[in-house]
Amino acid sequence: MAAPQVFRHALDNLNRLWRGIAAPFAEDEQQIVFAPQLSEDDARRLSELIRQCLEGRGGEVSARARAARLGRLYLGLDAHGKQRFLSTLAREFPADRAQLNEAATALARAEDDDDYLAAEEELRARLLSPRLRLLKHFNALPQGVKFLIDLRADLLRWTDGDIWLRSLDRELRQLLATWFDSGFLELRRITWDSPAALLEKLIAYEAVHEIRSWEDLRNRLESDRRCYAFFHPAMPDEPLIFIEVALVEGLADSIQELLDPQAPVTDLQEADTAIFYSISNAQKGLRGISFGDFLIKQVVDDLRHDLPQLKSFATLSPIPGLRRWLAQALEVADLDPGLRRLQQALDAAAERLGTPSNLAAVMDSPNWWEDAQLAELLREPLELLCLRYFHERRADGLPLDPVERFHLGNGARIEKLDWLGDRSPKGMRQSCGLMVNYLYRLEDIEKNHEAFVGEKHIVTAKRLKNQLDLLEGDKGGPLRRLLKGRS
Repeated sequence: MAAPQVFRHALDNLNRLWRGIAAPFAEDEQQIVFAPQLSEDDARRLSELIRQCLEGRGGEVSARARAARLGRLYLGLDAHGKQRFLSTLAREFPADRAQLNEAATALARAEDDDDYLAAEEELRARLLSPRLRLLKHFNALPQGVKFLIDLRADLLRWTDGDIWLRSLDRELRQLLATWFDSGFLELRRITWDSPAALLEKLIAYEAVHEIRSWEDLRNRLESDRRCYAFFHPAMPDEPLIFIEVALVEGLADSIQELLDPQAPVTDLQEADTAIFYSISNAQKGLRGISFGDFLIKQVVDDLRHDLPQLKSFATLSPIPGLRRWLAQALEVADLDPGLRRLQQALDAAAERLGTPSNLAAVMDSPNWWEDAQLAELLREPLELLCLRYFHERRADGLPLDPVERFHLGNGARIEKLDWLGDRSPKGMRQSCGLMVNYLYRLEDIEKNHEAFVGEKHIVTAKRLKNQLDLLEGDKGGPLRRLLKGRS
């Protein structure tokens, strides 16, 4: 089932569930029909409906029914209408500024512990905004938590440049982070015998390496493969994040070979390495709420229990920002030595391929890597500059690459570059075909984590450090100045 079909089915199911809960207002609902784009008149009526829900007239059952009605109205809007709905909620129902100022003043003036604690409690109560109380009403509805996650996914599309929507997002993210503490999560292994609806969601949510067919999925769930996911009690049929694992001999260096359905199944008695080749966040609305590190640790524990012969745990990871970084760097008029080597290689490759002499033209040429001489010409400068990319930093001192930040933060180290590890169009667009192995050495995980988090140290295998030394003379050149200005 394609992703849009999965989401449409979930939407229809939610509407059906909430129709019954909103039944006390069925007659009113016949009269309240919002235009999909939510006109100004509709927005005014929306404000009144929200106020009625927050007033709590009729008790908890009526509040839930009103929340269900609001939720169904939201689900019927188009993107513009949803943006206006969220903007109305954010701007018209924040915490009361005057009451906050009064409570903060009382806290500042408290002279003894009793007064201070009372003022603190009052301030905390005032910080609970009306809009947050409305969001909590949705939590009491069937699949209400999933609705809030999807609502936040919508909200994240419009927070840039809108301080009110950003404020609403902070409140909602804090609420979800409380509910999705790692202690509430359950790790489950997914197999070919899992419910078909769950397998459909794996296909829809896979974000790293597209699952192209049911046969492709079955291959990823073979006996020499593992798939694990975190679930929450409020969403027992919805994976939050899942990880795909291949059990192999040695470090895998090609995603095409790893996912080849014609490749022989590895004998588990011969497998000595677990390769984490895909980690997908299934719920966009949980962005910024991290539990991927807990997932990896629990998966390692489970694999060590079932397959004690495993000696190594590593990833085969994409490098999503490399090509964009290289393209920016090559725009510099006075190229440093490392970039000059790459440009010379591109010039030679372009002449051989009959294309313009630029990174995009060469990388997007079909199957250029099948020319062994050409591939070898490009390999050295691209690998060396990839190592430099891994050691370039943002303004906060952390590495540029998001996947690198994730794995180093979990205690892994940069172990090995994989030349032409991903020859797919996506791999070429992201990283000129390069991939990387991050190694989780169990005895070093805590030490590496502390070094990265405490000192922002980029833990790298010694062999790669030696390769990086080849570029030491380039440091401080125009490339570094350019990237510093853009970070």
